[in-house]
Amino acid sequence: MKFKSIDKFKKNLNKRIIHNPKSNSLNVVTRATMIVESTAKESIMKGGSGASVKKYQPNRTHTVSKPLDPPANDTGFLVSQITMNVDSNPDGSVVGQIISSAPYSKALEFGTTNMTARPFMQPALEKNKRKIVDMFLQQGLIK
Repeated sequence: MKFKSIDKFKKNLNKRIIHNPKSNSLNVVTRATMIVESTAKESIMKGGSGASVKKYQPNRTHTVSKPLDPPANDTGFLVSQITMNVDSNPDGSVVGQIISSAPYSKALEFGTTNMTARPFMQPALEKNKRKIVDMFLQQGLIK
């Protein structure tokens, strides 16, 4: 297809969108969940912001994260344990979840009495909040 202007392209695209709230909400929640999952993983993979420490088994140097910064990737286990799930319920509601099943995820996200938090889930959601709201608005799911 060829279009001479972006306005004609958008108009044609809008005609092709299926105006089915259930389908649209599943699509938007899935996309939003994927975006937040990806942002959480990226924040961990970008590396630490603190001091470098020597670690063993396996032998490596690791740059740790500063308090309140996302945790720094070390072995890749934390990132590998972040998954997503989207459920469409009989009542029409759609729920997107990002799950971090590493045993130490909670301690990193919220901190402990001995360690300041290194949150990675909530900041990923906050970073994408405007984008997610815009997606719902564009599909007419919220006003």
